Amino acid sequence: MKFLCLECDEVMDFGERKLPGDGTLTVIFACGACGREIAMLTNPMETQLVTSLGVEIGGRTVPAQPFQQTRTNLEDPREDAFAEVAASAEGSEAGRPESPSAAPSGVIWSQEATDRLGRVPSFVRGMVKRIYADYARERDIDVVTPAVMDQARTDLGLEGM
Repeated sequence: MKFLCLECDEVMDFGERKLPGDGTLTVIFACGACGREIAMLTNPMETQLVTSLGVEIGGRTVPAQPFQQTRTNLEDPREDAFAEVAASAEGSEAGRPESPSAAPSGVIWSQEATDRLGRVPSFVRGMVKRIYADYARERDIDVVTPAVMDQARTDLGLEGM
């Protein structure tokens, strides 16, 4: 959402945000060309809605992060939770899916395990791969095989998934 100055037809700049303490929110915007100001006032219900959505009033200073809204609501978020996913996405060629046999986690994947991992939906494949790789690393297992995957599912209580 942007506010335009009617006189100058310029996009207005964020000025300041005020929280008076009565549950309302006031946001002031100013025109950089003519100096005209406008204020947006929200009632307590609108303020609560804006806050619950995690809306950043005044614009963003850093680029959006993967699953940003979900991560900010976690009790103990990990900053590196999506580091492997982001790195593999940058390294893959356009139009080609990520190779499941790539081993950024330090473990080797057998061809059978790689084939099995390839049947996991792509939007969760990185997370599933990390679960198996972490399981193998914690138990000093060098090669992830279907047998290791089956044992991990049993030990981690993932049989129904």
